[in-house]
Amino acid sequence: MRLPLPTLEIFDAIAREGSFKGAAKRLGLQPSTVSHQLKTLEEQLGTALFIRTTRAISLTEAGRALQRGAAPAFDQLSDAVDSARSVGHAPRGSLRLAMTDFVFAMHVGAALPSFRESYPEIEIEMAFTDALTDLLGEELHAGFRLGDRIAPDMVAVRLTRSEPLAVLASPAYLERHGTPQTPADLLEHDCVRYRFSTSGRIAPWTFTEDNTDYTVDVSGKIIANTLPSVVDLAKAGHGLIYTFRDFCAKNIKSGELVSVLAPYIGQTPGTYIYFPREYRNMVPLRLFVDHLKSVISAG
Repeated sequence: MRLPLPTLEIFDAIAREGSFKGAAKRLGLQPSTVSHQLKTLEEQLGTALFIRTTRAISLTEAGRALQRGAAPAFDQLSDAVDSARSVGHAPRGSLRLAMTDFVFAMHVGAALPSFRESYPEIEIEMAFTDALTDLLGEELHAGFRLGDRIAPDMVAVRLTRSEPLAVLASPAYLERHGTPQTPADLLEHDCVRYRFSTSGRIAPWTFTEDNTDYTVDVSGKIIANTLPSVVDLAKAGHGLIYTFRDFCAKNIKSGELVSVLAPYIGQTPGTYIYFPREYRNMVPLRLFVDHLKSVISAG
């Protein structure tokens, strides 16, 4: 049996207001409609719910039993509707984001302290992944990727113009094994490679020469699936790495890592944040995107 929710709502309003006229005003209905709907409910239940007199109405035993169960339920429904109305339209609630460790280290991590200070009621959950995530399927609000090639039902917002790449090694490694002068020289070197944890693919080492992009199939004895570990392995002298230059900016500046083959290395597309069209008016997400863009541009 389907619950007669419209007539139950009318019953609840009559019980709370103590009159047909009050219930009609509460619900924006005509008193005659309220009376008719109550009669329909009583017929469905096979019992009277109110005792009617010329001066007032009062609940029958059956009416009191129904009110004890219905009133809390309608209070919960009302709270749920209010919550649904406010979620996404106020600077509070949860924000679930998918990102790589590079995006966190270079962009999100720097913006997080000031964002939390400005919007302390927004909870942020971060899922670290290198995959182009199914946001709706995994109940995430937004993700990050290089470039704006996304599904048609998604929105992509540019955060950076480009993400420069670099081949790096420690001074000790270069002193022992020599410095490669061309990308082809990498075939004679130990290269620490990065494996995408989701797809299992090895990240390609791509170079540019005479306006042509090509890949060198490097080799080495070490493979890792996080950028911090790849960088630490290079600093320890285990081989050359191919990664985001800005991710290693401090290591380059300190001399822990040295950039090689710079004339042959291009740039990736910029970093974008992408999200389903349904979330484009979600206030916590909009505030986060605006804040992130302002922090990145200021940096």
